[in-house]
Amino acid sequence: MAENGDERGIVTKASPHPSVPDTLERLRSAVRERGLEEFALIDHSGGAQRVGLEMQEAKLLVFGNPRAGTPLMAASPLLALDLPLKVLVWRAGDGGVLVSYNATSYLARRHQIPQDLVGNIAGIDALVRAALGEA
Repeated sequence: MAENGDERGIVTKASPHPSVPDTLERLRSAVRERGLEEFALIDHSGGAQRVGLEMQEAKLLVFGNPRAGTPLMAASPLLALDLPLKVLVWRAGDGGVLVSYNATSYLARRHQIPQDLVGNIAGIDALVRAALGEA
């Protein structure tokens, strides 16, 4: 079942795992298990700390599969603004760990992805559910 996201097209789920690093490692494992490529890990909070600023703990995992993404970008070149796929793992103000990403339906609408290609990015929902231990 695809996640529709909020009015901004963002899906946010609470992680049952107690820390950002633990949740992130589970996501990284799910990426590897599915044969996807991890392109980058951006440590937003670490960058802030290096320049003497503070923010909530936040790390962005960037991943994908050129075999799946290339046909999408060929059909809709501006989709390259949103690909590869990204998942933000961050600490909320109440101390909980959250996982956020762009909803497939949002990306499909935003970039007018042909229906026969939407499946190329729809796996993000299952990947996040698996990493969070959801059914």
